[in-house]
This record gives sequence, structure tokens and C-alpha cells, in this order.
Amino acid sequence: MDGISTYHNFLALHKPQLVLSGVPEHFWPSLCKKICDQIFDSGYSFQLVQIDYEDTHKMPYDPLWSVIAIRDIDRSDASHIYLIDHAWTFKANSIRNNLRNVPGLLDRMCNLMQVREESTEEKIDKVAQNVWKYANTYAISGSDFSVEDRVPVWYVLDELGSGITHSDNPNFRAVPFINVPDQLTYTLLFPIENVEEGDLITRNFVEGHYPDSKQKEAMLIPWKHYEHFHEDYSQKEPDANYFLEGHLVETMPELDLLNDRNVPPKLKVFSEYRFINEFLTAPEFEIVHNESRADVLWYINHFKTYKELSTDSPNKFVNQFPFEYVITIKDLLAIVARRCAKVPNEQLETYPLWLPTTFNMKTELSNLVAYYMHRKQAGLDNHWICKPYNLARGLDTYITDSLDFLCRLPLTGPKIAQKYIEDPVLFERPDIGVVKFDIRYVIILKSVNPTEVYVYNNFFLRFANKTFTLDNFDEYEKHFTVMNYTEGAPLFRLLCSDFKEAWSKQYADYDWVDVEKSIFDMIAELFTAATSKEAPLGIAKSPQSRALYAADIMLSWHNNQNEKVIQPKLLEINWMPDCRRACEYYSEFYNDIFTTMFLDKEVETCVKVV
Repeated sequence: MDGISTYHNFLALHKPQLVLSGVPEHFWPSLCKKICDQIFDSGYSFQLVQIDYEDTHKMPYDPLWSVIAIRDIDRSDASHIYLIDHAWTFKANSIRNNLRNVPGLLDRMCNLMQVREESTEEKIDKVAQNVWKYANTYAISGSDFSVEDRVPVWYVLDELGSGITHSDNPNFRAVPFINVPDQLTYTLLFPIENVEEGDLITRNFVEGHYPDSKQKEAMLIPWKHYEHFHEDYSQKEPDANYFLEGHLVETMPELDLLNDRNVPPKLKVFSEYRFINEFLTAPEFEIVHNESRADVLWYINHFKTYKELSTDSPNKFVNQFPFEYVITIKDLLAIVARRCAKVPNEQLETYPLWLPTTFNMKTELSNLVAYYMHRKQAGLDNHWICKPYNLARGLDTYITDSLDFLCRLPLTGPKIAQKYIEDPVLFERPDIGVVKFDIRYVIILKSVNPTEVYVYNNFFLRFANKTFTLDNFDEYEKHFTVMNYTEGAPLFRLLCSDFKEAWSKQYADYDWVDVEKSIFDMIAELFTAATSKEAPLGIAKSPQSRALYAADIMLSWHNNQNEKVIQPKLLEINWMPDCRRACEYYSEFYNDIFTTMFLDKEVETCVKVV
């Protein structure tokens, strides 16, 4: 194949990636040649230098290495783009496992990080602690890849790449690059300023525009002195623009057209969800397969056109509410929940007590850092669980007490950091011992303004598979409870009636009726807050709407005036929850749900909380 054809093929595969990464076009032909011929020629332009601190005291932020130019480099010279190898590619929860099992990796990282500890375990701990000063990240995007494939990957550059230091005004950029034919990843190093022989090579470790300067400063904590550790960590509710950012426009229903509605004696249901079609058997409902014939539209994708529905089909119901995402997306849920605080925060306690202390890592990282430091000075536990705004099943979710790691995570996409529940109420499994568990309650939102909320009182339980201790946070089956999607993990099942019987024996001093009342009170508070403000700050009124959600809840011990009490903690509200297990356990599940939603009849299993 000639050079022109090779270059055309290269561009066909890689041009979108190069454009997105901001690699100047004049470097592309040289990059193509270097990748095709596997040319690693950085040694002709750069030298890695170990910094000697013998005569001066090394400060915590001082680098171990630097890279200098050994010739003049003109940024317009197309040859000055360099391939840098990756010494280690890893997922954030596999660090220790990699260091123990990949031959030669621990020794290489110890040399790169100048780790001098004696025992292997001490070396592993030190490398795991220091790695966030060296790690970079990328994620694969595109509809061809599964959600699991798109989880961010971390990597450490080779010795030369890792030796390049940070500057707010750098002379080089370093961007990850995936060579599609062999699926190998490199980092491309290229100049953005002219460099003279002897100059220090620098790059910006936190690229991008940050309107809040403290956000960027906090992201640079692993490498630079930070001046705001002791500042105020209080949070303010953002304006309406924040609630709209990144969301498709929803049209609002024409309420005047929906005053007088005719509900037929038998409701025709069009459902895209197979378990409704299988288990909705009550005679008041009929499954149909044509949307135009239906009285109830049950979609599994987001519905946005409420105005059109109200004008074209005013007698139809739909299974969603306008702006319901204010409770189903994690960053907005925390904002809405904080409206329920009845007292101001005090002594590092945040309110409402049922919301784990939560910070938005995209906009409130400096607040998180300040709160973290206050907890550290008070000698309090500082483990945090960091989750993407809008993913489930524990994907891209990490537990850490490392401030460096917390400050690096915003680079991997929007996340919240939530105080990890360090003292959960545990359940004794006869086969294992005391384990973490969480509880899922299915919730019906029947109306907004007036707000009507029901809870299906046959709750669902999920259990960890290993005895709980506050360590080994990369051990999934100890710290997480969702086993449905984990290959090879056993799934421990327990009906709520059996759980209540076991609970009465394990926690005889804590009546389940009282615990459940506190959970229902929490759900009532949340939905009252979520419907207290006009859209987009809250869920909007829509007489055609009915909706089903699931609340995932843990129980935590809390000291209340020297009395140990059980405090429910809301983990998340799930949109379009998987109800397969509900149908398998309780065959009347959808009959009860639909009767409550659409027929204005009382059902024993559905308890009104608002």
C-alpha cells in the first residue's frame, strides 16, 4: 500500500479522534508514519532528569523528575509529535490486584515514584497512595460500545512521560490516542510553544475552562499548594439554568384542556415493558399493541412532548411526569433533598439526616475539599463513595479516603461524592455473618399539585456477599449489594416477610414498624420538596401523568442525644426501575400498582404517604 493510501486510511479511522483531541492538522502525516513504522524518537529531543534534593529540603509538592529539551523545537515543524508509551493501564478498583499479580509492575512503579518501603505490602500501599499524582485518564465513547466498555480507564505514562511537570502556561500538550487497527493506546506529545535547548518541558494537568477558579485549583491539589482548605463548605441551590443544562427541552401540558376527562370503565394499556404485558391481568385493564387505541401509554424511553399529548390526546395517560429527572439524577436529587433541611448544618452534621452528605464534584469540589479537611482535623471517618450522575449498577463508582483521588475524579465526567456510610445497620446471614444490605421501595407518584404519593409496602432486599468491615474498598462483594449484574456472584434472596421475622430476632429493640414509618416519612418529605417549586426546579403538574420509581435505601446507626437510633439514608431514586423480581415474588404486583395509579381504588399493598 502506498503512502497516500495509508494516510487516507489512517484519517478515515482517526480524524474524529484527532479533531476532538485538538491535535493540529500539520502533525497528522508525521503521526501516521510514526505509528505505522512504530517510531519512538522522543529520546532525540528530550532527556529525563532526576532532581537531586540533597542540598535543599524536598517540599511535598516538589517533583521527583523533570524533562528538558536537548534541542530547539519549533511548534510548526510537523516532525515534532511524539509517541509516549503507557507503562500501566488500570481500572481504579484494580490497583492493588494489578500490583500484586502483574510481573515487574510493582518494581517499575516503585522506581518511578521513588518508593523505598521494605515489604511488598508496604510498597503496594505506597504506590496505591501515590499513583494519583501520575495517573491520567481516558474513556471510549460511541454507541458501538457497551456502558461497561465506556467506563473511564486510568493509565500511567512511561518514565519520560511521567517526568513532565505541570504548568498553567505549558509549552506542550499530551493527549491519549487509540490506534484503531491494533487497539493500542499511546499518548501524543506535541509542542504548543517554541522551545529552546535546555528548556523545561511542561504540560497542563487540568485542561479546560473552569469558570470557578477554585474548582481548577482543587483539581491540582496532588501537585500544587492549595490555599482554601479551611474555607466555608456550605452549599447554595443553583438557579434554573443548572436544572436545564444538558437536558432535552420538555414541552408543558396545556392544563386548561385537561379539566374534564373521561376515564373508560376498561383501560386499554399500550406497554413497551414486557412484564406489564405478562402480569397485568386485572379485568379492568386490557393490553393493546397499538398506541392510538390505548388509554395508557407506558414507555421505557424518556417522554418529552406533554403539550402535544394534552392537545392531541387529552384522555390518554402517560407513565412519566415533566421534569421528573430532578429526583432521578443524582446531583439534582441532592439539591432537592436539601430543601428538607429543617435546621442549619452544625458540627459537620448536614441535613436532612436521611441524605448522606453530598457534593457535586463538577461544581462543588472546593466545598468538598474544605469539608474533607474539617472532618480530617476532627478525626472523623473520611471515606467517600463517588458515583456518576446518571449510571446505575455500581458502574464507575468508587469508595476512597484519598483526597488526591477525589480531586482527580472530576476529569472522568460528572460525579457526586457522597459520604460513605461507615456505620451501617447490618444483617446476619446464616451462611456468612453480618453483611451490608439495602432496601428498595417502589413508589407511585399519582399527582402533582395536589401531590399524591403511594409506596408499595412489599419492599425488596439486596445483600452483600461478604462480612462487612471498613477496609478493602475495592472488594465489590463486601461493600456493594447489587449482585444481579456481577458475573459469578451469588444472589441471596429473601422475601420481606421473612426479613421482618429475622429482623425481629436480630433487632428486638427496634420495631420494624417504626423503622418503616421513618422511611415513609422520608419519602413524603422528598416528594413534597420535589413538587414544591415550579419546573424546571421541581416536578411539574400534569394530570395525564402517572409514574413509578424505586427508592434505594440503607439504614445507618445515628447517635441522637446519646441514644443509638436507626436512621434511613436515601441512596438514589431510580427511573424506570426493573420490576421483574417484583413480578416473580408478588404476582399481583402490577394489578395492585395499576389499580392504585389509574382507578382511584384503595389497595392494601399501596400505602399513601402524601
